[in-house]
Amino acid sequence: MKKKTAYAVAVVGATGAVGKEMISILEERRFPVDTLQLFASSRSAGTNVSFNGQSMTVMALEENSFAGVDIALFSAGASVSREYASSAVNAGAVVIDNSSAFRMDPDIPLVVPEVNPGHLSRHHGIIANPNCSTIQMVCVLKPLHDVARIKRVVVTTFQSVSGTGSDAMAELLEQCKHLLAFQEVKPIVYPHQIAFNVIPHIEDFLPDGYSKEEMKLVNETKKIMGDDSIRIAATAARVPVYVGHAESVNVETDLKMTPEVVRSTLSEFPGIQVFDDPQRKVYPMPLHVAGTDNVFVGRIREDPSIENGFHLWVVADNLRKGAALNAVQIAEKLIDIPES
Repeated sequence: MKKKTAYAVAVVGATGAVGKEMISILEERRFPVDTLQLFASSRSAGTNVSFNGQSMTVMALEENSFAGVDIALFSAGASVSREYASSAVNAGAVVIDNSSAFRMDPDIPLVVPEVNPGHLSRHHGIIANPNCSTIQMVCVLKPLHDVARIKRVVVTTFQSVSGTGSDAMAELLEQCKHLLAFQEVKPIVYPHQIAFNVIPHIEDFLPDGYSKEEMKLVNETKKIMGDDSIRIAATAARVPVYVGHAESVNVETDLKMTPEVVRSTLSEFPGIQVFDDPQRKVYPMPLHVAGTDNVFVGRIREDPSIENGFHLWVVADNLRKGAALNAVQIAEKLIDIPES
């Protein structure tokens, strides 16, 4: 990418939960924005959004929307990305895509800046942002893998409704209101009632009984870590939490790592905050991490059932580090890469 003092940036999906976070984070981190263009569906066009104290109007997305754009942040779903990303690239923009559309394409880098920033140099116009649950898990796995080589991971995710979008957040609120008033609820966004419930079902199920969401954790982790030998099994569940994904992660390594070594290793890695003193009721929870940028780790303890194993409890804001923040961090790394 050509070096500039400021860049023309576009956000696609600007009225969605993640799109709004992207705009907010661009402002918070003082990303060098020359011009900002905001796009959404025709249904949302005309909405006003604030950026750097100015009111900006969201425009309807079209194929010719990207003239003069340097960086396009996409968060409008896989179908929109497949339809419009090539138009942005052909217009000269680099696309950072938050959907699942390109994540497993071998020619498109899948990047978490703290974990595999070197992969950015391989891009041909599109860079994929990983799944929210994958991002927070690989941030924790990477430093452990570097020290002791991870053999196996068993992860169960407890994912908030904001991962589905604004409609799901509204559905949880309405269901809570109805149930507390002793009224019946009718699920619309989810196949079952989400309020006061846990649904072990995120995305469609595959013939082997695993869901697409679970296989994202498996396949994306291997691609980001650059190691297909890591064995991974995943279960993904939706919980009645507004913001913040939690994960129970069981890790088996080649070399022995005591809980003390795990804590010190993670504490030294950028973007991770160890929050681990269960005797004093100190452990990360979605309630406390919402609105923050780090990946939080606690409940670090040995697994006595295997020789070199331990448990972790990992929590992060899925809208920020799990999506919008990671995308902006990719953009920050991208503009720092020396011109070839």
